[in-house]
Amino acid sequence: MTTQDNPGGLFGPLFHGPAIGAIFTDRAHLQGMLDFEAALARAEAKTGVIPAQAAGPIAAQCDAALYDLGALAEAAARAGNTAIPLVKALTAKVAAKDKTAAGFVHWGATSQDAMDTGLVLQLRAALALIEADLAKLSANLAALAQKHRQTPMVGRTWLQHALPITFGLKAAGWLDAIERHRARIAELKPRLLVLQFGGAAGTLAALGDKGLLVAEALTAELKLSLPATPWHGARDRVVEFGTVLALLTGSLGKMARDIALLMQTEAGEAFEPAGEGKGSSSTMPHKRNPVGAAAVLAAATRVPHLAGSLLSGMVQEHERGLGGWHAEWQVLPELVQLSAGALAQMVDIAGGLEVQPEQMRANLDATNGLIMAEAVAMTLGAKLGKQDAHHLIEVASKRAVAEKRHLRDVLAEDKAVMQHLDSAALDKLFDPLVYTGVAAALIDRVLAARRS
Repeated sequence: MTTQDNPGGLFGPLFHGPAIGAIFTDRAHLQGMLDFEAALARAEAKTGVIPAQAAGPIAAQCDAALYDLGALAEAAARAGNTAIPLVKALTAKVAAKDKTAAGFVHWGATSQDAMDTGLVLQLRAALALIEADLAKLSANLAALAQKHRQTPMVGRTWLQHALPITFGLKAAGWLDAIERHRARIAELKPRLLVLQFGGAAGTLAALGDKGLLVAEALTAELKLSLPATPWHGARDRVVEFGTVLALLTGSLGKMARDIALLMQTEAGEAFEPAGEGKGSSSTMPHKRNPVGAAAVLAAATRVPHLAGSLLSGMVQEHERGLGGWHAEWQVLPELVQLSAGALAQMVDIAGGLEVQPEQMRANLDATNGLIMAEAVAMTLGAKLGKQDAHHLIEVASKRAVAEKRHLRDVLAEDKAVMQHLDSAALDKLFDPLVYTGVAAALIDRVLAARRS
């Protein structure tokens, strides 16, 4: 694939991926508008608005491969959008075959009808990819949560060792967020996948009393829904999609950050799947870099600003806006591609994540038992009172650090502790799995919610 074939250039495969990139090429943009024009001609022929014999010749020229991208780009710079020169070129091509049919190209529609509906068709294709990848990621995370429900690891707060958790619980937390995003996307689809068709000022006046008949026939042709009114100046539909993808990308970024930290040499608790040349360094042969996580984090850095542009553009003038709509043309496709690319990266990462239970267990012991201090303090607190027990364990912890000894050994020498705990009880308190609370139950709740 050359950079001419790939709209993302050299960085496209890293940040976008080929599948989503193909949906947002310049040709695909044109094809979306041409699909609208072909469907419009068929709908108007069926409703008697244009001659029945005009639809075929118009539809026959609605193939993006027939058009010169460079010429259209130059003309768009003068016209102010891509629909105007495309309709002109389409009309000329139809006229070369059938002059009568050419007179009915784009009948009663406006440029924004073609561009917005074409965009919706692109977004529908993108949604299919995104939903499929979300389902894959959900399955991968569910498998990790189930497999590692009893794999203890360090829980970290403020980047410091806190208390034991399980890796299954961490994966379940990631999964829970992904399930919420799946629900959001399912909910917004009926609002997003709608026709844009209002004519010059949103009244379809050029079609007389057949405006709604044509609109209904057009939605049937394109397999979209018919909104209550045209939405030329009301951009909440596409902006909602952009902001939900921004939320999704933020959650993917959180996962990527966690995994990158787990891959650190000092942790070594989980690794992205290995592959030929993946994560290598140009100079250090030993390196195994979190390249997938880096791509996701780059997307999570860029997407919020793109979403902000969409939100800013919502304040539009009257029936059709100036500038705000135009700002969407490059921003929304880039946002969708970055989000989908980050999702595809995370599908691969989660599907082949190399979890290291032995290293997780070793890291639990890295502080010589200090991570279990709260467990001991809570048990003693039931006998000595919370504050006295806390003070006792705090003193013992400082001694363990100063003497570079295991907290369990220091406590075993403390008569105040051993008055209430025997050796077996003390050993049990230093088993991390004993102090993971309701982690297993929380995992079960997430998995059950996913199944339902």
